[in-house]
Amino acid sequence: MNKNVLIGSLTGLVLGAVLALAIVWNQAPNLMMTVDESPYDFEGTVAAFEQAAADAGWSILEARDMQAVVAKHGADVLPVTNFDLCSSEHSIRILEQDDERIVAPMMPCRVSVYETSDGTVHIARMNSGLVAQTFGGLISDVMSTASQETEAFIANVLN
Repeated sequence: MNKNVLIGSLTGLVLGAVLALAIVWNQAPNLMMTVDESPYDFEGTVAAFEQAAADAGWSILEARDMQAVVAKHGADVLPVTNFDLCSSEHSIRILEQDDERIVAPMMPCRVSVYETSDGTVHIARMNSGLVAQTFGGLISDVMSTASQETEAFIANVLN
């Protein structure tokens, strides 16, 4: 093979890899997080979310008022509520297996409702369906199902 062709091919390969990594790095936040604008005000979104989660059979372990939390430290931020959600049906399948407990730090599922300075309210969460694909096996199955269920009841809030 010609030396110039080999050098050109290797250069193209390296530049292509660098470009691909730059694109992934730039887009990672958009891939890892999902956010939707709510049709309701903050209080209405929180109430609709709590009802939708209950109707879907999910438990809200905690609804943390982050505005109040940071106010204790002298800061003033717009409303944010973090919900810790659990489906015992899904949690049990992960937690009863030693090898699968590695994802315990990602449990319970977390969804946030927050208001922005222009007055819009958003529902944000980790794209756990995408994250699930990186694990494979039981973890992928359980996380994918949990993600689909969560997205379904969030869709009920948004419609």
